[in-house]
Amino acid sequence: MKRLYFSILTLLIYSNILAQSNDSRVITTAVPFMLVSSDARASGMGDMGVATTPDAFSQFWNPAKYVSIDSNMGLGFSYTPYLSQLVNDIKIINAAYYKKLNDRSAFGVSIKYFGLGEIQLTDINGDPGPIVSPNEFYLDGSYGLRLSKNFSMGVAMRFILSDLKLGTGNDDATAAKSFAVDINGYYQSEEIDFTDFQGRYRFGFNIQNLGPKIKYYKSDEGDFLPTNLKLGAGFDFIMDEYNTIGLTFETNKLLVPTPPVRDANGNIIKGKDDNVNWMTGIFQSFTDAPGGFDEELKEFQWSAGAEYTYLNSFSIRTGYFHESEIKGRRKYFTVGAGFKYNYLILDLSYLFSVGKLRSPLDNTMRFSLTFNIDEFAKGGDSGKEEN
Repeated sequence: MKRLYFSILTLLIYSNILAQSNDSRVITTAVPFMLVSSDARASGMGDMGVATTPDAFSQFWNPAKYVSIDSNMGLGFSYTPYLSQLVNDIKIINAAYYKKLNDRSAFGVSIKYFGLGEIQLTDINGDPGPIVSPNEFYLDGSYGLRLSKNFSMGVAMRFILSDLKLGTGNDDATAAKSFAVDINGYYQSEEIDFTDFQGRYRFGFNIQNLGPKIKYYKSDEGDFLPTNLKLGAGFDFIMDEYNTIGLTFETNKLLVPTPPVRDANGNIIKGKDDNVNWMTGIFQSFTDAPGGFDEELKEFQWSAGAEYTYLNSFSIRTGYFHESEIKGRRKYFTVGAGFKYNYLILDLSYLFSVGKLRSPLDNTMRFSLTFNIDEFAKGGDSGKEEN
């Protein structure tokens, strides 16, 4: 039986090449599942989270936020159907845990799993072979430290495994592995008195997935990790003790070289050679677009979101995500809601595309569940005292 390579199917799932024009300048990386929003709260606000208020899923967006979270310990779980309009067994599952060590420090761990369902292999004659289940996942841990009253920084380390090559008894069908580091920061001001309300500023950044290329199939060359820079800012309108409205803006850029324009012989006409190491690629990513500064600006995706919260028990959300026409052309709105009951928080979100290219998550409902361990423990203690 012939060896089958899963990279073609992966390309169909991940990339945005369908329905794109010839002048498209999309930047692609390995393991792009790492960039997919991990939770329904962030997904409901246009896929953002680097500068929103802290929650259990801050591990994915900005672990430095854990230092500012209200509870001391919590657990989050999320489920995202992927390409749900085509198949029903491709999914992204994420779980995160955090704990504040004291008022100045906190740590978190998470795992993110991307399962591509079951695939029936066939030989060159079309006869059925074994059924395989390719998948990818990462496991990471973070530590955050408060450096001043309002500002904290964090670091995260991540192990990545991508098992996409499908073998049929050949010993070279091995999974690709790599590791990465994040550096992040979060600022949250004190509440400021205005005429009719109180307000609070928020700022955040995260440089994600700094690490060596991931190598598939014993290759000497590797593929870039989705190293990216996230920047965000927000403001909370605290109308009274019951009502809060949060507005947030976020931008994101891949710190990966832009593919140059080449002629028929492979010679570079515009741009810079993208066959560089990952560290060089980070710095080169700001100056290598063939279209110059104008194209560099188009490599910044952006999103804007709003969240209304009533009594910390009910939230409604909306957001918009925008990507340049030549860099992927994803444009979509999101809506979402959150419900808190005792120590449990349920978040839901829904995405609908408005651009020429539909998102793989178009018309998909995403779910997240947060378990506040602190509140659960307090409830148990109070119950014992009453008895």
